[in-house]
This record gives sequence, C-alpha cells and structure tokens, in this order.
Amino acid sequence: MSTELNGIVVVDKPEEITSAGVVAKVKKLFRARKVGHTGTLDPFATGVLICCINKATKLARFFLKGDKAYEAELVLGVSTETQDATGAVVKERQLTGITARTVIETARRFTGAIEQVPPIYSALKHRGTPLYKLARQGKALEKPARTVKIHALEILEVNLPKVRFFVSCSSGTYIRTVCSDMGDALGCGAHLSKLRRLSGSGFTIDDAIELKTLLGLKDPAALEKVVVPMNKALPFMQTAVADDRVAGKIKNGVKLFPKDLRMFSRLREQEAFKVIDHDGRLVAVLAPSSTTDAYDYCCVF
Repeated sequence: MSTELNGIVVVDKPEEITSAGVVAKVKKLFRARKVGHTGTLDPFATGVLICCINKATKLARFFLKGDKAYEAELVLGVSTETQDATGAVVKERQLTGITARTVIETARRFTGAIEQVPPIYSALKHRGTPLYKLARQGKALEKPARTVKIHALEILEVNLPKVRFFVSCSSGTYIRTVCSDMGDALGCGAHLSKLRRLSGSGFTIDDAIELKTLLGLKDPAALEKVVVPMNKALPFMQTAVADDRVAGKIKNGVKLFPKDLRMFSRLREQEAFKVIDHDGRLVAVLAPSSTTDAYDYCCVF
C-alpha cells in the first residue's frame, strides 16, 4: 500500500479467534507499522472490536474508558472456575423455585453503581503478571471489589436454564461476573455461555465489518473506504477547531491556556477534547491540567 493509512477499523470479531489474532490479520492486510485494539474480547465472544492503525494507536487509551453494550446468554445452575463456558464446572445446582419472574426481579438489583470483584481468570495484572496466568499456576489471586456502573440490564428471553439479556455498562465491567453474581443471588449459580459486543466508544455493530469480508478486500481503494479517519475516530469526544495561530502553537508544543481557546468556552471542564484544523485534520487531543490553568497535551499529530 503506497500511502500509509491512519485511522480505525471497526471489526465484527467472529468466534474462535483471539483479539490479538484479529490485530495480526489487520496489520498484515493493511501492511501497517502498528495496529492495536481497544478492549479485549475473549475467543468465544463476538462483535465490535476497534482496531487502531498506525498513528491512530495513540488514540487507543481514549477508547478504553468508553461505555459498552452487549447481548449475552447465561446458563443457570452451573458454576465454572472461569465464570464462562470455557472453564471446568465447579458446582451444579437445581433450579428449584426459579421462574422467569424471579430472574427478572433479580436482574433489577444489578443496575446502577454496583461493587464487582474481578474474576481470578482475567487479564488484570498483579506485579506485572496477568491474573489468569497465576490462576493456571495454582496461585489464584482475588483483586479487591471495585465500583462499576450498569446503565441498563434487560432480560430478553428466559428459557431455563438459559437466560438471554442486554446490558449497557461502564468500561471495566465483566459480563461473566455479572452472570455469576446473578446466579449466586438466585441461589443456583450461573456462568456466561455467549457474548456479543453490540457497541463500544461511539461505534455500533452496524458500523462494523465482518472479519471474513474485510480480509477479502484486496483493492487499496476498497481498504481505504473501511478506515474511519482520525478526525472521526473519537465520536464521543468534544471537538474544537483551531485557527492558524492555535494550530501553530500546537505544532511547536507551546503551552495553551483558556485565553488561547476562549472560543471553546463551552468545553466541559476536566474532559479531554480533540482539536482539528480548518481542513478537518486531527492535530491534537488536549485535556485541562490538574495542577495549572493550562491544557495538557495528551497527543499531537
């Protein structure tokens, strides 16, 4: 590819491939120097996986904080060591007294801000080592509970022992832990059996291209069409348009203050925002400093 592409590709990840595996295929297809994703999906999970290409890898950290939405399926009565269908069964219990109504009523308790203990089989690290590696070595370590937010949890179908539901949540929420905790609340245990990410950080499954379809594109023009350009890669973030004076300061790394950006007075405080030039190109991402009245440079292009 003669011209280097910079931007993101929203992939509809299929089953039986890791997120890293998708990244490797995207990197090879685009002949990119760098490619990274913005939030791991387990091999059995499908759906929205945002891949950042070349210069857009600088934007990856902003996607990690975005809200996400999923459609999931849990199986009641069976608990596993990984809280999903890939782990060994650790306990089986009867579904005595459990009905669609009790499932729906229990689900209501899992909306809003909730405390969640991250699973011991997760990519969270302890002294540099992922928890799942420690667990596989027989050194399972439980992290302290942390607060996550469930914006909505809607039961779509109850066909016991299976329950299908929709969930919208904050970044860092483990859906398999939601399933396990709901099973415990019902007194029978549960595990996650299917997971599909419907949206993440401003992009939905309708924006995504199936991996098989993407890999079938060979023409450079066709590949370029599926890349979301840098200036549109952060749809959830506020935008400021820089005049020539401000753009020049950004180019030279000069500190910017509110007086420089007084035309952007509507910007909400303490939130990062993107700055584009008059040609619509992304030139920087800035954020209010926590120690001075200046703006900090998050990244510059």
